[in-house]
Amino acid sequence: MRFLVDECTGPMVARWLRQRGHAVFSVFEEARGMDDDDIIQKAKDQDWILITNDKDFGEKVFREGRQHNGVVLLRLGDERAASKIDVLERLLEAHADRLSNCFVVVTETQVRFVRI
Repeated sequence: MRFLVDECTGPMVARWLRQRGHAVFSVFEEARGMDDDDIIQKAKDQDWILITNDKDFGEKVFREGRQHNGVVLLRLGDERAASKIDVLERLLEAHADRLSNCFVVVTETQVRFVRI
């Protein structure tokens, strides 16, 4: 799969995804400081699924109507990289085939899909 990992989600998540064979663009590693509008546009134009813990992307999708190829919003109480990786591992094992073209909100205990 192809993932664009937002800067706030961090480089450890990007490295973990690469180790599992996914194509990854890491904002932290490759375009630090990139604007949210540019991030969502790049993800759309280049067919990336965006992984973020920035809830502003919910506003961009639902209020502004921004197009996307999939957004995974991590809403975690524990923001450490290990927690993000654990939640993503469970998400990918159970739902990898459902991520494209969905807005997915993931917590430690729940996954909610919104197809737009």
